[in-house]
Amino acid sequence: MRTIKDIIIEGRHNKPIVTDVFYEETSQPKKVVIFCHGYKGFKDWGAWNLMAEVFAKANFFFIKFNFSHNGGTAEDSIDFPDLEAFGNNNYTKELDDLESVLDWISNNSDYKHEVDIHDISIIGHSRGGGIVLLKATEDNRVKKVVSLAGVSDYECRFPKESNFQEWAKKGVFYVKNGRTKQEMPHFYQFYKDFDKNKKRLNIENATRNLEIPQLIIHGNKDTTVLIKEAESLHKWNSKSIFKVIENADHVFNVSHPWKEEVLSKELQRATNICVDFCS
Repeated sequence: MRTIKDIIIEGRHNKPIVTDVFYEETSQPKKVVIFCHGYKGFKDWGAWNLMAEVFAKANFFFIKFNFSHNGGTAEDSIDFPDLEAFGNNNYTKELDDLESVLDWISNNSDYKHEVDIHDISIIGHSRGGGIVLLKATEDNRVKKVVSLAGVSDYECRFPKESNFQEWAKKGVFYVKNGRTKQEMPHFYQFYKDFDKNKKRLNIENATRNLEIPQLIIHGNKDTTVLIKEAESLHKWNSKSIFKVIENADHVFNVSHPWKEEVLSKELQRATNICVDFCS
């Protein structure tokens, strides 16, 4: 298996998009899968590398990347050394980053014998699940879309009432990262950008308008994004495939760092379902 880590893609927002590819070097075109991490996530979180290897062994060309403003840097793509960038992230930047990755693989001569650019699936975890659904309605290069523990609504995730007023007044609110103990800033530009692009960022409308195959996977023990959000996605697109992973939490029972050499049985099942769907 060929694994190339920390490739730099130049995006639209003056921050690198740090990218990995996994594939079997056969000089035969392979279906492409692009994976998007979620909120406070990164491409090397937990067992995502093991998941990438499963796809590569199943003869996919697998791409995962850090959103340009996820708080990582080209030098340190794990954790969050650039909290200023994190605070300046927003949904439209993430949509632009995913488009930059699509452009990169669609026009990359280095892999022209290894990829079938006419067969691209996109997978998103958590917040990334919303990003892939939005992008799937915008970009006809995307042929299939998968949400793993994906969100169904972005607006409901902003602070409410007095907390919102305080955010608007101060221009920033902080969320503590339980693992790194960092106080992670969210600048008010995040909401202003959402409000400006509210129609584009409506996940319900995007899901209702999907014209490609959609897979929804969710754990029934997810306390971060409740399974009712997956049920809503399925309701909005009756043609979608909805799979519930029993006893799985929001991250399918893996953690970071993940020191096992195999996936959790819950993430293995979710990955197997994704491989079958994208094949």
